Amino acid sequence: MNSTAFHNGNILIPNENIDMKKWAVIACDQYTSEPEYWDAVKAQVGDAPSALDLILPEIYLEDDDVEQRIDSIHGKMEKALAEGVFTEYKDAMIYVERVQSNGILRKGVIGVIDLEKYDFSKGSSSEVRATEATVIERIPPRIKVRRGAPLELPHIMILIDDPDESVIEAVNKSAATKLYDTELMQNGGSISGYLLDKAAQEKIDSALSALADPASFNKKYDLTDSPVLLYAMGDGNHSLATAKEFYEQLKRDNPGKDMTSHPARYALAEIVNLHSEALKFEAIYRLVYDVDNNGLISGLTDALGLSEDPAEQWVDVVCGGEEKKFYIHKPTSNLSVGSLQNYLDGYIKANGGKIDYIHGIENVKNLAEKHGGIAFILPDMDKSQLFPTVIKDGALPRKTFSMGHADDKRFYIEARNIL
Repeated sequence: MNSTAFHNGNILIPNENIDMKKWAVIACDQYTSEPEYWDAVKAQVGDAPSALDLILPEIYLEDDDVEQRIDSIHGKMEKALAEGVFTEYKDAMIYVERVQSNGILRKGVIGVIDLEKYDFSKGSSSEVRATEATVIERIPPRIKVRRGAPLELPHIMILIDDPDESVIEAVNKSAATKLYDTELMQNGGSISGYLLDKAAQEKIDSALSALADPASFNKKYDLTDSPVLLYAMGDGNHSLATAKEFYEQLKRDNPGKDMTSHPARYALAEIVNLHSEALKFEAIYRLVYDVDNNGLISGLTDALGLSEDPAEQWVDVVCGGEEKKFYIHKPTSNLSVGSLQNYLDGYIKANGGKIDYIHGIENVKNLAEKHGGIAFILPDMDKSQLFPTVIKDGALPRKTFSMGHADDKRFYIEARNIL
């Protein structure tokens, strides 16, 4: 057992007296500009025990009372533990089935990730890697929530590249013990969770070890002696980065102390197969304004060799009510979005201007017209490109893709003691 970074752990589940529909709430990094969503969650939860009391929705991260909120969260965590809200399952893995808002079933397995085998820096060769650039400035405020907290609640989803469905889809849930089965609030669909026995855990560990075999890995991606990438971040990139940095701080603050068995070495997470029908990758478009539009487009054309002659990479440019498809003949990344982002970052750093990341083609076109700027419409990323691109380029540019709609992000149910 435990031959890869993902394995079993001590997992807390709300006891049978808890109303799970009120307990489970969506990931804290969703609806960050829609206070009405979180107001509706508060109204639905009322005074009932809820994960809402144990998390900090990021919409409140910049509020003046954030320190008091964090203190309150820590106090409510301690109270939940003292009052027996949870049942602890030792050395556990939990198989979950999530019916999304669109009716499609998503399967996953919850366990812990060994942070010693994770490095979020670009160009990392660790077994667990970030898929998008990590914004370091986003970590310290999140560490404040984790520091002193007795519990962690995860919204981390990690992807495995398992086209043969040898790990998660091979689980026999009829041999497992059902722990919960509930509808989810606010158009979240439904979810059920099953406790896996030791035999099922060993099968998962063995299948993951097979995926991590260096010879098989290098053959799969047509590589030579490349470090194995087994786990790629799907959702919760900055949450896992926060857990990692918090653990590294603990080690720095305790020189000479053996921290190998400290609970903070691990982070609770769900693994999901990249090839799941439920996972849809959608492009995130770029809006650039307060710039010299003609100058930017001219420079971009020269830098990336834009022309109307077909090539593998492309971008649609919308400016001044005109739309034109350009093909990229001098790419600087494995993906169209990477080639474009590399140029835009350098241009804005040198010349000023603003860049925003927009969902929806009509939305980005309307905003370009409103701001007198440029909309860049990019192709959807094929899921099969994720692992090869991270291996080749390192972490992707920020806001490369969106994985599903907000309502279908992870909901908080499980917890783990990290003290």
